[in-house]
Amino acid sequence: MQQYSDKVMDHFLNPRNMGEIEGASGVGEVGNPTCGDIMKVYLDIDGDTIKDVKFKTFGCGSAIASSSMATEMIKGKKIKEALELTNKAVAEALDGLPPVKMHCSVLAEQAVKAALIDYAKNNNIDIPELDGYVIDDAHDHEVPEEED
Repeated sequence: MQQYSDKVMDHFLNPRNMGEIEGASGVGEVGNPTCGDIMKVYLDIDGDTIKDVKFKTFGCGSAIASSSMATEMIKGKKIKEALELTNKAVAEALDGLPPVKMHCSVLAEQAVKAALIDYAKNNNIDIPELDGYVIDDAHDHEVPEEED
């Protein structure tokens, strides 16, 4: 049986920032076809500050917890700070994820960055840190071998 931290369980059972933002500044949707997790992140950006952030996730408890934690980590922050969000930081903030669930934190990072890319496109803004950032659903995740 997988062992989840208290923080993972808390964010799964009591997710923060769940929902959507009508007329969002940027929306990012990513998914992993292998595991079926789909995350959508909505940003409300004013100037260079993320005023609000919401998410909708279809997936396992780790995916929901990762989405919840990632939104908490960028809410109220400057865009530059949100760009520093990494899957490792999300997993650490949740006091760790089982190795087979680390892809959930990768999806959370990608969903935030996809929403920032969408925001930049919508507003004709160049965010140099996102130049060349590729969201590659099929190849970004190690899929563990199934046990017999």
